[in-house]
Amino acid sequence: MEHSPTESLPQWLQPAYPGLVAFAEILASTGVEQGLIGPREVPRIWSRHLLNCAVVADPNENLIPPGALVADVGSGAGLPGLVWALARTDLKLVLIEPLLRRANFLTTVVSELGLEEQVTVTRVRAEDLAKQGDWVGVDVVTARAVAPLARLLGWTVPLLRSGGSLVALKGSSVSSELAEATPVAAALGIMDLRIDVCGQGVVDPVTTLVLATRRAAQ
Repeated sequence: MEHSPTESLPQWLQPAYPGLVAFAEILASTGVEQGLIGPREVPRIWSRHLLNCAVVADPNENLIPPGALVADVGSGAGLPGLVWALARTDLKLVLIEPLLRRANFLTTVVSELGLEEQVTVTRVRAEDLAKQGDWVGVDVVTARAVAPLARLLGWTVPLLRSGGSLVALKGSSVSSELAEATPVAAALGIMDLRIDVCGQGVVDPVTTLVLATRRAAQ
């Protein structure tokens, strides 16, 4: 595993360093053993995974409001959800993961990292969760490399409260998915669907995002 970049971490992320180190070690061991992280990813866990996720939570980016309730759809190895929880202690996270093995992994890691008061793991399909009568819409919904954009919108947007935001981490080729996703976004009441990047000077390549807002109820 690459050397943890303590000196090069942004100042706002420095307090999260011990937790990020612990999470990196879990990903490099148990995460690989359970097939959540490929063995070839171990040498770049910090640059490609932890920091790639962390830069999105930078308060200076204004993407995730203070004290927000955030849902991470298809959380898998806990990316970006657990990274955001470590980076931003003001946030509350719901990690949504339908597969039992992955949900059990997340539950164990939440306990090992001492995040029980901040993070909840829910084993359910995202498209079913929004239909539950007791579901309260979240402020922000995210996902990382889960599905093509058109399908991803259908899974994530219904989880948002009116006026809530989608902040999805995607590959740099996501622009090719926009045409198919645009009518889906319109049908779901999404405004301002756009692509952006963040993390300049911290990660290379920078993190590519899909951003959108769910129209507020009239």
